Amino acid sequence: MGMLDGKVAIVTGAGHGIGRGHALELAKHGAKVVVNDLGGSVKGEGTGRDADLTVDIIKARGGEAVSNYEDVADFDGAGRMVAQAIDTFGSLDVLVNNAGIVRDGAIWNMSESDFDAVLRVHVKGTWAPCHHAAKYWRDRAKSGPFAGRVINTTSGAGLVGNFGQTNYATAKAGIAGMTLTLSLELYKLGVTVNCVGPAAATRITGTMPGAPEVIEADDVPDGEWNRMDPSVSSPLVAWLASDESQHVTGQIIRAVAEDIMLMEGWTNGATLSNGGKRWDATKLGNQLATDVFHTRAPGLRY
Repeated sequence: MGMLDGKVAIVTGAGHGIGRGHALELAKHGAKVVVNDLGGSVKGEGTGRDADLTVDIIKARGGEAVSNYEDVADFDGAGRMVAQAIDTFGSLDVLVNNAGIVRDGAIWNMSESDFDAVLRVHVKGTWAPCHHAAKYWRDRAKSGPFAGRVINTTSGAGLVGNFGQTNYATAKAGIAGMTLTLSLELYKLGVTVNCVGPAAATRITGTMPGAPEVIEADDVPDGEWNRMDPSVSSPLVAWLASDESQHVTGQIIRAVAEDIMLMEGWTNGATLSNGGKRWDATKLGNQLATDVFHTRAPGLRY
């Protein structure tokens, strides 16, 4: 018995890289997988679409999977993807939103189209599948309790920033915020919503100067370890997809090499109170410097 037997999962952007790793891992544990990827055929790898490559690997290993070629940021296309899972396998239990692109550049070099494209794929491409899945789960909840799962994808850029990625960092931070809100909206339906932040040597990171050689999730033999393997975070995703994780929702979790880190996010730090009075901008600098930023000793004036 696999920990995901009977589960039906969608993994977006699963033709290569981290998404392929997730799809393979979910199938390994018994899930039936809808492998989504918009990408076309790859030179040297036949005439099939990128999603087909992952499906073929899953089937060769004894699993069940189907390809889906929808644009996840197309609202109707995302709806068709969710419908395909239900029509093909009878339900939808797990939605892994992984699809993404980069269009890097310092803000003075970044075009409007590059900003819009990245926000579209990451943010709308996460929200649209969630919308259609949530509508299905809301109807399903009327028939009794069940366990639904949404697993979104952020990155270090979205959590702490990264030079040259105002579009990507903004999108990934937005996904973290979306995760927190969806966890509140969907929990009463039995659906948990969490967000993983992986790191790996993928085609996306391969565009960056000095990046390590791109690795595919199926390139690393069983039993061997490569800390930049795109599937490093996939065991965490499989656990979050399982019934064991019902108590975990609204969490941002990074999985980098051998480390899994619960991110604590924005918390209240040093607080300055003015005793119910309106702040005076001319006095505020000294008060902040001494009591909040601690760049001045108490009592020291400008």
